Amino acid sequence: GQLVESGGGSVQAGGSLTLSCLASGYSFSLFSMAWFRQAPGKKRDVVAAIGTKGGTAYADSVKGRFTISRDNSKNTLYLQMNSLKPEDTATYICGSRTSSGDYPFLGLLGYFWGQGTQVTVSS
Repeated sequence: GQLVESGGGSVQAGGSLTLSCLASGYSFSLFSMAWFRQAPGKKRDVVAAIGTKGGTAYADSVKGRFTISRDNSKNTLYLQMNSLKPEDTATYICGSRTSSGDYPFLGLLGYFWGQGTQVTVSS
């Protein structure tokens, strides 16, 4: 399978962005998905996850500000980001679980990833 992210850019603090991830080459609807982010010199962190039936989970740092969703008819994963902060600056990476299942798993193991899209939030 392949994952291609889009929608990144530069925004001022308090602004919003919506990221998209187009999946191809596999049965997207059968796998849980997640968004990750990685800033220069820092480890990759999971931001949000969504199960095959729409159940979601979020990292504490983004709860109430970010919303993960999916459109199985379009093989696309989304991340709506509101009230952005400078500390949200990172490369945002889409991930798909490598084994089928419904659970929205907030972890790093068991995913394959796309190349990422850069999000820069200025103060």
